[in-house]
Amino acid sequence: MQTNFTAAQLQDPAVAESEKILRKCVHCGFCTATCPTYVTLGNELDSPRGRIYLIKDMLENDRPADKQVVTHIDRCLSCLSCVTTCPSGVDYMHLVDHARAHIENTYTRPWPDRLIRSLLAHVLPYPRRFRLALKASALGRPFVPLMRAIRPLRPLAAMIALAPRKVPPAETPQSMAPVAGTAPQGRVAILAGCAQSVLDPGINAAARRLLGRSGVEIVVPEGEGCCGALVHHMGREADSLEAARRNVDAWTREIEAGGLDAILITTSGCGTTIKDYGHMLRHDAAYAGKAARVSALARDITEYLASIDLPPVADIPPLTIAYHAACSLQHGQKVTLQPKALLRAAGFAVREPAESHLCCGSAGTYNIMQPEISAQLRDRKMANIERTRPDLIAAGNIGCMTQIGSATKIPVVHTVELLDWAHGGPPPRALGAAAGSESRDGQPQLVTQDG
Repeated sequence: MQTNFTAAQLQDPAVAESEKILRKCVHCGFCTATCPTYVTLGNELDSPRGRIYLIKDMLENDRPADKQVVTHIDRCLSCLSCVTTCPSGVDYMHLVDHARAHIENTYTRPWPDRLIRSLLAHVLPYPRRFRLALKASALGRPFVPLMRAIRPLRPLAAMIALAPRKVPPAETPQSMAPVAGTAPQGRVAILAGCAQSVLDPGINAAARRLLGRSGVEIVVPEGEGCCGALVHHMGREADSLEAARRNVDAWTREIEAGGLDAILITTSGCGTTIKDYGHMLRHDAAYAGKAARVSALARDITEYLASIDLPPVADIPPLTIAYHAACSLQHGQKVTLQPKALLRAAGFAVREPAESHLCCGSAGTYNIMQPEISAQLRDRKMANIERTRPDLIAAGNIGCMTQIGSATKIPVVHTVELLDWAHGGPPPRALGAAAGSESRDGQPQLVTQDG
């Protein structure tokens, strides 16, 4: 793509980087076939190619964002399916990140939009606040139908509708030595995270159990917090960089004190962001090197488990699993084979739904800010999943699990919980006890706690 930035504009490192990205685009349109919003809406401006034109025009003319640009950039899920598809290597992720920061700095949103975004930014990354908000959501549940009828209140209605009716008890992560008698295999930190630690603390608990039985020492770095992904995708660049620096400091202290073989993440959306810390802080002289070291150590939990010896497989019911590939895992981190291989090695029959490259519509806060498009994508995803006739749905991202779980009675379980169970741990909480009935495939059926 030909660009016409001035020499003065290119003095800005962010603009210079975006200009290089724009030049790689050859207008081929391959991205449109795999873009969830283009497939859903059929509007060229809701495709990566269309958004690239809008971003180019905005940056090249050095003008504030307008309503049209904001509308179509806001509709982007940042699923990065286009990055997987693009034959020219267009770095759409960092281009749209720059566009979102530019929007945040130059565009004044309507006050209801500003209010809900501020609420999300000041609640979701903080577990205590988020827990209180989830408990308070019960008060608003009776008013959800009314809120849905009032357009500015639809994000609030979506947020309340997604909230669990029962919030799990809080858990405090603790450092843990390997189980006695196991051969040492490593020393790792596990990101505690923010939203996942409140919505389903059992996920990290399963990871700790499995790692401990595998001979892995687990440490809890002091000062670690939210990875910054939630505010990063809102364009709140200063907030996301502050979160990144805090975590880099926490992990660097642990690296220098006792060493770390890996920094493990069980929420793939967080993993994509942490693996990008080196890029996010590349212009910060005090943090560039440390951030790059942290990013190099970051691993999705399944990446790490695939690299070590696991305990023997236990005797569990033979079950058919529909594996949902989270966008942040398959497109953002390019982790595609390990989760399925681990599940198959553990004895599960793994099925891949059609259109597995398309987003489920969760995408961080997307299912709150864009509830109508999100619901269409969720329903399309569920139709494909249900065609596989699974006993369970496995996923590696809490946002996907919440989104998919809102539209089905099939248990949705994190991949690491299934692996923990298959290698000698307890059954995942979402499965409940085994019943004597048969599943769709003639195998023993597990029932959820709700029956």
